[in-house]
Amino acid sequence: MDAAQAHARMLEALDGLAHVLDPLAERFAARGYELALVGGSVRDALLGRDMPDLDFTTDARPDDILAVIKGWADAHWDIGKRFGTIGLRKGDRLIEITTYRAEQYDADSRKPVVAFGDTLDDDLVRRDFTIGSMAVRLPGRVFVDPHGGLTDLAAGVIRTPGTPEDSFSDDPLRMMRGARFSSQLDFAVAPEVREAMTRMSERIDIISAERVRDELTKLMTGLRPRAGIELLVDTGIGDHVLPEFAALRDQQDEHNRHKDVYEHSLTVLDQTVGLESAYAVDDPDDQDDPSAFTSPDFIVRFAALMHDVGKPRTRRFDEDGGVTFHHHDIVGAKLTSKRMKALTFDKDTTKKVAKLVELHLRFYGYGDAGWSDSAVRRYVTDAGDQLRRLHILTRSDVTTRNRRKAQRLARNYDDLERRIAALAEKEKLDSIRPELDGKQIMEILGIPPSPLVGAAYRHMLEIRMEDGIVGPDEAERRLREWFAEQG
Repeated sequence: MDAAQAHARMLEALDGLAHVLDPLAERFAARGYELALVGGSVRDALLGRDMPDLDFTTDARPDDILAVIKGWADAHWDIGKRFGTIGLRKGDRLIEITTYRAEQYDADSRKPVVAFGDTLDDDLVRRDFTIGSMAVRLPGRVFVDPHGGLTDLAAGVIRTPGTPEDSFSDDPLRMMRGARFSSQLDFAVAPEVREAMTRMSERIDIISAERVRDELTKLMTGLRPRAGIELLVDTGIGDHVLPEFAALRDQQDEHNRHKDVYEHSLTVLDQTVGLESAYAVDDPDDQDDPSAFTSPDFIVRFAALMHDVGKPRTRRFDEDGGVTFHHHDIVGAKLTSKRMKALTFDKDTTKKVAKLVELHLRFYGYGDAGWSDSAVRRYVTDAGDQLRRLHILTRSDVTTRNRRKAQRLARNYDDLERRIAALAEKEKLDSIRPELDGKQIMEILGIPPSPLVGAAYRHMLEIRMEDGIVGPDEAERRLREWFAEQG
């Protein structure tokens, strides 16, 4: 990236925001306060990215900020007031204005101790990385870059404005943020930053699970999540944040095709990112498909990352010296659920990721043994609202170097998807139900609500799965036949 071109892009972006920047800056200046656009907003402007949210910093204290924006902001909130941050909305723009500050952590505390500062330079040196330590003073639009952020942005390097040790001591979460930027921007981490992350990796333990979760989510949905994950594992942070995945480094896969299961999993993640857009939709709310999702998608990416974490627990050697990992899909699903619970992910997201991990082997054997329509129905029914994601994960899990084998597996899955589509058009597979519901079962058999009704319902569902739609008369005949067998 050319620095001069980036600077020109930034000025153009600022011109487009003049209707927000100029009035706000004038209100602060009229009361004798400084104001600067800062951090990610400046970085995004230099990169030519959209800027839906704007971040400002000022020497005004929180109560003074509230007084300045009164009558100008369309709405405001002060939930972050004790940390020096006031949020507001102006038109369609979300804005945060923060008093110059420094955040530091006590050795054993998860909560930051906030001290307000008095100068922009002091504020910038305390920020996480040089690419976020740039500012634009307003209203004059003076670019401020005391730590070479633009140079690092042009070079694609993640570096701290002060020493990395001081930066990570102030807030250890910055180590994860460095991995996140590596993923989002596909930037390299400076050697001294990597070394400090390695030496201080244990410091991540004092950060709350919620903050770690948020950074991990952003990392996984970045441009190149593999880069961020590799950085976490290489520096030892992964041993604290994702220990089940980090443990894969020493596991050989059963086909001896890869250096280890760790490398295989990263390849699956790469391939998942590549396939994601082919199955994603622009707006799932407008789709009839319950498995629709938009890109980038955390669920399928995290499932790809974690799909083999059950292998260390299930590793066995056979008589011929080969390695097996029987039932690693089931074990892996449980380990994934446990890790996501520890990271405070919501139940729905956790359930979906774990289901994909559990089902990621279900397809294998399709082309060899051949599947009946019943088996296809079960595949779709078991996948439920994760069918599209399961398509991605299953295809991405093929990392063999044997070209003929890879092509055969791809053809087999193409055939399975065609059969799913054909059956879905005929039978509405996404909502398979017995042809007779509970009320009809009770009427036909003349029985009241009871466990027997549930047993009859399950029997009719089995018929639906095995034989498809048999028609109302045949369904009733089979129900009566089953009932007679119950005595």
